[in-house]
Amino acid sequence: MEKLQYISQGNTFREQELCVRKALDNGVKWVQVRWKNAPENELIKLCEISKQLCSEYQSVCIINDHVQIAREIDADGVHLGLNDSAVKDARLILGENKMIGGTANTLSDVIQRIKESCDYIGLGPLRFTTTKEKLSPVLGFEGYQHIIDGLREKSIDVPKIFAIGGVTLEDILPLQEIGIYGIAVSGLITKQPSIINELKKVMI
Repeated sequence: MEKLQYISQGNTFREQELCVRKALDNGVKWVQVRWKNAPENELIKLCEISKQLCSEYQSVCIINDHVQIAREIDADGVHLGLNDSAVKDARLILGENKMIGGTANTLSDVIQRIKESCDYIGLGPLRFTTTKEKLSPVLGFEGYQHIIDGLREKSIDVPKIFAIGGVTLEDILPLQEIGIYGIAVSGLITKQPSIINELKKVMI
């Protein structure tokens, strides 16, 4: 599983598509298509084009929230928030071979996601971010450390956790030292797609 995930950004179809193209052009191997409050026909079109582009670049394409769209376009999987579809329902719709990720903010969320057999967990936010409208409590490095320690105290294997929420290049090594598997980035890559190469170098 790739350690760097790009979460698409943009207020219009054109902005979203351009951001996905730029991220792929600069070497991203995993795109999560996320466009809140989009008109449904435009969202479907964006998902179709993103899936096609990801296939051309031999990259993973997952869809945020929309399980049925993920199934219709044969995306590689779906990412579910805590208030979205149940993981078991998504698994029935998508099948065993598709990737299902889940959002978490607390230790109990992480344990819930492990029990639900999520393939990876997006844990955050690391710090304040303007990308997400309804932001969960900020974790900071201490929050991540507390959660990883909590899992180890309970003798639970640490799953593939991606830090999300205002993550920068300088955060990667401290996060990896804590035991975080990868990062999911939106604003940083949207503003500066050329940073992808540097991010990947640090994450080896």
